Amino acid sequence: MQLELLDKLRAENPVIFNIANFVTVQDVANAVNAIGASPIMSNEVAEAEEIVRMASAVAVNIGCLTKEQINHIKKVEDLARQYNKPIVFDPVAVGAVEYRYKITDKLLWAFHTSIIRGNIGEIAALGGFDWSSKGIDAGSGSGDIDEIAMKTAQKYHCTVIASGPTDTISDGKRIAHIHNGSPLFKTHVGSGDMLTSIVTAFTAVANDPFEAAQIGALVFSCAGQLVVQEHPNVGPGTFGMYLMDYLYKVKAADIEQIADFD
Repeated sequence: MQLELLDKLRAENPVIFNIANFVTVQDVANAVNAIGASPIMSNEVAEAEEIVRMASAVAVNIGCLTKEQINHIKKVEDLARQYNKPIVFDPVAVGAVEYRYKITDKLLWAFHTSIIRGNIGEIAALGGFDWSSKGIDAGSGSGDIDEIAMKTAQKYHCTVIASGPTDTISDGKRIAHIHNGSPLFKTHVGSGDMLTSIVTAFTAVANDPFEAAQIGALVFSCAGQLVVQEHPNVGPGTFGMYLMDYLYKVKAADIEQIADFD
């Protein structure tokens, strides 16, 4: 695991273009800024090319999907391909809403995505596995998560992060697991969206999307774990507040002490 990428990210301060979910846009912007990158948000097609050119990577979140946003996403992803900028895609609720699944599947086939980051219900839906999703939550199922992540990565020729109590990461050949974290991530609606954009930031400084996925997931999960370890009485409200602090101040040495991955 290349923990030195955290220092590299902070030194380079890359611009990260986010097509964000309006429910969590402030959390996402603050998280990207706290970890050491520079967030820019936009939903305007007219400025898409200028922003893609200045950005080092693009995060696409379909949490509040509209027809206008779909057109914007298509334009941005086409530009990202043209300018060779990595894309990280967050397929919010594709396991629960058929319309979102159809749109996402078309986008993932039409444009090359470096990383798909979703919960296991979302990743299972994209991979064609039987899983009972519940809204934006992962829901329940009995499939093998390693197989689901690997097969979905193979289907879309990218790296996949299936988030959960353990984050499972695969590029279709390799597999990795991040065991750090806290149950309080589930109480903060913006956690998954924040993770997606933080992973996007690491694609700007890593040569390998699989490595970017691992380090992004590890840094984020360790920051949350440190919050709970050092503030044992924290609740859902203050967890979100402290998480931003720890994303800002966590160091590679802190992560190295508690990192639990294979």
